[in-house]
Amino acid sequence: MAKRSIVPFGPQHPVLPEPVHLDLVLEDETVVDVVPSIGFIHRGLEKLVEKRDFKQYVYVAERICGICSCGHGLGYCQAVEEIMGIQVPDRAKYLRTIWLEMSRLHSHLLWMGLLADAMGFESLFMESWRMREKVLDMFDETTGGRIIHSVNQVGGVQKDMDSDMLNHILSMVSDLQKELKPVVDTFLQDYTVQSRLKGTGILSREDAVGMGAVGPMLRASGEPYDARLLGYAAYGDLSVEPMISTECDSYARCEVRLKELFQSFDLIREAIGKIPAGEISVPVKGNPSGEFFVRIEQPRGEGIYYVKGNGTKFLDRFRLRTPTTSNIPPMVEMLKGCQLADVPLLILTIDPCVSCTER
Repeated sequence: MAKRSIVPFGPQHPVLPEPVHLDLVLEDETVVDVVPSIGFIHRGLEKLVEKRDFKQYVYVAERICGICSCGHGLGYCQAVEEIMGIQVPDRAKYLRTIWLEMSRLHSHLLWMGLLADAMGFESLFMESWRMREKVLDMFDETTGGRIIHSVNQVGGVQKDMDSDMLNHILSMVSDLQKELKPVVDTFLQDYTVQSRLKGTGILSREDAVGMGAVGPMLRASGEPYDARLLGYAAYGDLSVEPMISTECDSYARCEVRLKELFQSFDLIREAIGKIPAGEISVPVKGNPSGEFFVRIEQPRGEGIYYVKGNGTKFLDRFRLRTPTTSNIPPMVEMLKGCQLADVPLLILTIDPCVSCTER
């Protein structure tokens, strides 16, 4: 029997954009078990519902994570709106959807650059982040912020987009799609990428479903579940189809995310083509009393937002289950049996967001 040793991975590591700590149990160079340690950057944000009223807390929810900030604000607002019986204007729903799909573009392009950098593919890293800058420019033009946008509010959104702005987004999306296609083709067909990712990090469909995987990690194992099919915001009026793969490996997880980039382009075009005229918010009177939870599809997977009100302006409880929280158990499973040198790449293929997880 090979001698076992324990090697700490993280919380500081050149490949990790955020701190996560794993204890890797090795037999020679093979990982036989993984023990995650969560809580390195815990910030106690959920406790702040006791000190910030339910309208102010939108801005706290957004700061759970920068990359997912738009979705966090939306998920929280939707839960409060359901408790209070608020009917959000249709135009606001469409604006929220456009910003959510722009967030997906931002997140996936950022992730593609990080994975390329981890493999030493510097030109692909620079191209990915160059295109990401264009998405951030669209956010800056439409919301006034590049990362934290602060446009969601209980009852709708704070900012509108005029026809010139919408047409400019359409133009930017078309340009991005043309620029992205050769980059994606290079990424998927490159020998180094295929040799590092194909056949590694296997997560079967049964394990993915049984262990609660969400988002691209779940769909790359062949399970066609996407929370956007629930029809929240304007998704009920749009053509949403889950992007899936049946290969169940690290390459499949990359392929699914790259397909979702092109799907987001199409959804943005469709939403702009169908967006109705009208108000972007409604007055909010009274305080939330009751409880509700909302499920939305963040770029990394399904997020669940639970809100409990007591009839005052301060909530009793806000709880969030983030995509990475759900994806850590299946990540631990897929790391078993891999080589030590593959661990950084395999962790990146789940697109971990530690800020979301350790809020």
